[in-house]
Amino acid sequence: MRRLGSVQQKIPCVFLTEVRNEPSRKRDCQQFQVVATENVNPAALESGIHCAVATEKIDGTCCYVTTYNGEPCLWARLDRKPTKQADKRFKKYQYSQKTCKGFVWNVDEDFREVPESWIAAHRVKQENGHPVPDEHGHIPGWVPVDLTNKQYCWHASVVNYDVGVALVLKTHEDEEGLLEIVSVPLADLMEQTLELIGTNVNGNPYGLGSKKHPVHVLVPHGVLRIRNPPPVEFQQLYSWFQECQEGRVEGIVWHCDDGTLVKIHRHHLGLKWPVGDTFLNTRPVVVHVDETDPDASEKDLFKSFSSINGQPFSCIQDIQFEP
Repeated sequence: MRRLGSVQQKIPCVFLTEVRNEPSRKRDCQQFQVVATENVNPAALESGIHCAVATEKIDGTCCYVTTYNGEPCLWARLDRKPTKQADKRFKKYQYSQKTCKGFVWNVDEDFREVPESWIAAHRVKQENGHPVPDEHGHIPGWVPVDLTNKQYCWHASVVNYDVGVALVLKTHEDEEGLLEIVSVPLADLMEQTLELIGTNVNGNPYGLGSKKHPVHVLVPHGVLRIRNPPPVEFQQLYSWFQECQEGRVEGIVWHCDDGTLVKIHRHHLGLKWPVGDTFLNTRPVVVHVDETDPDASEKDLFKSFSSINGQPFSCIQDIQFEP
């Protein structure tokens, strides 16, 4: 099974899109929305979309594993964003022109400061030694997850740097349809991107854990393959999201043979997300996490998972730890 592409930048829609002057279904306070037309994106066709691998788009926050100070480290997504004044100019241009293209940024003055440890994402264009914003006015990038930084406490809960492992949800190697939560060496995840999901991420659309006992895991991008994907055709995709159990997902990400990634989000089709009874929660899961530190606190997530090591559950939402 080939390793699928990592997510370093915003993924384009599989269809050409247009901006409509109506409130966004995806972002509060955004008075316009981007919707798909029925025309397949030429870039997707050029990359062989009809032969691409279709995978479930997971709703969390993007992470990346690479070295920091010579050791494998989990990095959190931190896009460098415009200042309020620059963003106001950008949105005004976007409204008047109905497009983001052609807007001119002053990277030295228009963007907020980021930590010294910040790095730009792969394939971010550079001009005169400065990274160039994407069409959304962001400069995608990463910061290393520091276990003492409360801003990234939920990222920190899924890694143990002393042992060098991470908590990962993936498909079982031997049983199709079965998921497993395992502790994976960070060294085995190098240069991969993953999605952090759980109790305190993006409104918890999968209903994981509880306030008293949060549950978070990393999901490698591309690992949840769609077994019977619909053809890349507007009406068939719309019907699949509406009518199929497997379509109760946030979206689809296609991984093309040339490394190109393209996606469709339910919001592109005017459909609601999140939905109850997500497809992820129809799949059984088993826990395979050994104890890493006998002296860890009771709140340590690795310790909690090790207490149910070997146990099967009907779905990830059913995983609850003892009080």
